[in-house]
Amino acid sequence: MQDALDLFPTWTGNEAPLRDLQAQLARRVLLRDDFAKTLRSVAGFSVGFDNESGITRAAAVLVDAAKLEVIDQQLVHLPTRMPDIPGLSGFRCVPALLAVLAALKQRPDLALIDGQGIAHPRRFGSACHFGLAANLPTIGIGTSVLIGSTRLELHAIRGAFTPLRDGAEQIGWLLRSQPGVDPIVISPGHRVAMASAPGLAMQFTSRDRLPEPIRLADRLASQQA
Repeated sequence: MQDALDLFPTWTGNEAPLRDLQAQLARRVLLRDDFAKTLRSVAGFSVGFDNESGITRAAAVLVDAAKLEVIDQQLVHLPTRMPDIPGLSGFRCVPALLAVLAALKQRPDLALIDGQGIAHPRRFGSACHFGLAANLPTIGIGTSVLIGSTRLELHAIRGAFTPLRDGAEQIGWLLRSQPGVDPIVISPGHRVAMASAPGLAMQFTSRDRLPEPIRLADRLASQQA
């Protein structure tokens, strides 16, 4: 794991140093496949917030990669460490995600994060932040586009995907996970190649718009204490 002091400086109310740090950390992100050829387990990670109590709820659901059966699930509650600032969600969410990762009975071979990977203004969304901090292969699963656009119309069939670009640079994919529903945003976080990301997301998607580990983690993270 990377040094926590480097990755999560104390919130002072000044956004500029955090944006600068994101740009620096983005250069450490590995955009090639660096995980087991045969995945045994995959985990979904999601965060919820109780603004009244100032509590962050972080959920992790670990499933069997072949059967999508739940192996373990954990939910932790921690004080919310900073406000919700667009583009800086990693500093707010990832410390809680690391805590819930530590609570799982085993580390996953691959982590799906409810958030963006490199489909981010500084190419360092929460999936990158978590992957770098935990040294885990990660993919960001977003429900809306934070940045970028597509040049080709996305086909309506299940499993269709098209590149998401910021100018000339590809930063992810729009993926039609189910027919008749809005696409999701898929982008590598860390130790996953761009070309591999949409196929891996579909591998763990069954009947819902979201991959099953993310769907289950979202549901768990929504539970009130």
